[in-house]
Amino acid sequence: MFAKAFRVRSNTAIKGSDRRKLRADVTAAFPTLGTDQVSELVPAKEELNVVKLYAHKGDAVTVYMSGGNPILFELEKNLYPTVYTLWSYPDLLPAFITWPLVLEKLVGGADLMLPGVVVPPTGLPQVQKGDLCAIALVGNRAPVAVGVAAMSTAQMLASGLKGKGFTVLHSFQDHLWKSGDKSSPPAIAPLAVDPTDSSEEKVDVGLHGNLRSLTLEREEQSEKGPHPEASEDTSPGALSQDSLDGKPLQEQMDELLQQCFLHALKSRIKKADLPLLTSTLLGSHMFSCCPEGQQLDMKKSSYKKLSKFLQHMQREQIVQVKELSKGVESIVAVDWRHPRITSFVIPEPSLTAQTLQEGSREQPYHPPDIKPLYCVPASMTQLFLGSGHKKGSTLEGSEVRRIVTDYAKRNNLVDADNRNLVKLDPILCDCILEKNEQHVVMTLPWDCLLTRCLKNLQPAYQVTFPGQEPILKKGKLCPVDITLAQKTYNKKVTVVRNLEIYGLDPYSVAAILQQRCQASTVVSPAPGAKDSLQVQVQGNQIHHLGQLLLEEYRLPGKYIQGLEKAPKPGKK
Repeated sequence: MFAKAFRVRSNTAIKGSDRRKLRADVTAAFPTLGTDQVSELVPAKEELNVVKLYAHKGDAVTVYMSGGNPILFELEKNLYPTVYTLWSYPDLLPAFITWPLVLEKLVGGADLMLPGVVVPPTGLPQVQKGDLCAIALVGNRAPVAVGVAAMSTAQMLASGLKGKGFTVLHSFQDHLWKSGDKSSPPAIAPLAVDPTDSSEEKVDVGLHGNLRSLTLEREEQSEKGPHPEASEDTSPGALSQDSLDGKPLQEQMDELLQQCFLHALKSRIKKADLPLLTSTLLGSHMFSCCPEGQQLDMKKSSYKKLSKFLQHMQREQIVQVKELSKGVESIVAVDWRHPRITSFVIPEPSLTAQTLQEGSREQPYHPPDIKPLYCVPASMTQLFLGSGHKKGSTLEGSEVRRIVTDYAKRNNLVDADNRNLVKLDPILCDCILEKNEQHVVMTLPWDCLLTRCLKNLQPAYQVTFPGQEPILKKGKLCPVDITLAQKTYNKKVTVVRNLEIYGLDPYSVAAILQQRCQASTVVSPAPGAKDSLQVQVQGNQIHHLGQLLLEEYRLPGKYIQGLEKAPKPGKK
């Protein structure tokens, strides 16, 4: 992530309330740290800075600096320690060992492949897929990299130590490390490695034979798709290893499928919605009822197809399904008094559209109050000086009308014969007339005078979020811009820009859309817009976006552009 230079967006001292919040976040993210250690890592009085930056691939990262060194970084609401912090707390994360020659590949932006992992006599640490891990070198326990496990320890061993083991986020000698004092890892007593261990001998042979087989997927390769050996093992053995409370993955998926189905019937679907296409039931309702952190996958259930699942629900007399048109099934009736529905308890909400995460806390989203304003340019200062307004002053439309009306009356510019007309003096001529009109137009009606005056003022706007100070910005207010783009092989993607203006976090919106649309999402810098991100979703998802922005975020439609490009009802 930090293999190449990043772009710093801002660097500010942390506020007292944010410092306390950070300390609470660290305690929650790393429960093995004691209170004294947390206070030492996030000191109460020493200088602590917050640096917001964009990595070279466009990821928005928040870095916390203390004592001139980066100590923590936050990505997509997750908190990670840097190598500087791990040198002080080497046992903070489960540590895996690799060879010194592999380090240069990690620094270059590659991920750590399992053939490069050394298995100590005590065995590999027990981790689950997605767990945060440290990577150390043979001969020194001081971590040199921070990564996320691409598979569980059981899967690593079952694969014969093949495939991608860890997605590396940060390493010693990368650009994040270079933003600190550039110190080297301390010498910490190493984890013992048995030189006769067969796994080490295997790695050693591979190291001398072909270093590339030991290491690491380049970032360019990872963009093309997951490593074939790193993909999830869906064999029966692998499923049983990943089972929860002794339940196979297929049984878990069946339970999740029924939970989402009952949740949708109880809370989202009404009698007026019937008949309802079965595809709409799944895409618009069941997917959005899926709990945070889980993904509904019909193919991993025992039913394999939605039609078979609904046939089973029909046999239980919960719903009635009919083919109203050739090849298209619909739900035509629901028994809302069925015991399965009446006894179902809706789970507590997690990641929904009404909730945007801020750090590790969640705050309900409320649309901002937006007020259009006008800014006085240099060419119109003479008109507004008498009312105490200088160049750059911002005014509401009603204030502009009052000032212009007072100016005309105070200078006796109202036509005595026709009070609907205003005579133009030299100041009004300079402010509102074009050059070719200067000696031609002598009077203007009130409405035309005011319209021209507003048109020649510079646009501005004020955004006020609940509980926050108003934010004043000059220029035109950009709406949330939704467009369709054509990609290779005639595939369409939906692109959304300008979410930040309305207090919407692009990463949270992308996560909701990914779950709701069951389509991949990408957050990247918006072309031609400084410090702005765009969300890209596979396919034409404007219908889902419209529901999200209008119905759930309750953003006024006048601030959204592009909803007319949604697919027509009944068409794919």
